[in-house]
Amino acid sequence: MAQVFCLHRHTTNLAGQLLRAEVVYGITSLPPAQADPARLLALNRAHWAIENKVHWVRDVTFDEDRSQVRKHAGPHVMASLRNLALSLLRLAGATNIAQALRRCAWHRALPLRLIGIACT
Repeated sequence: MAQVFCLHRHTTNLAGQLLRAEVVYGITSLPPAQADPARLLALNRAHWAIENKVHWVRDVTFDEDRSQVRKHAGPHVMASLRNLALSLLRLAGATNIAQALRRCAWHRALPLRLIGIACT
């Protein structure tokens, strides 16, 4: 442990009304020379960017929590396939994953093109 830090978070609605205020504490092995307050904040925000770009999409768009695949390696395999689909769509430039999935469902050759298989 090299540093302890404190973040004050204030959540507002679109009208600017305060909904929630919280204080969060963190511990890092980065010394102050490598992580000043601005860098610690950037690292914390980057963590939430991952949460919003990957985990939220898996939870909401893929509805992963309601999956009924529960035996043996099935859940791990399905999570890997969802991650693969998400990565391929992001590499193809998709910003709205739900819309991209609908497009792939409608144009059946598109998913094959994403993995490099040409269809005629």
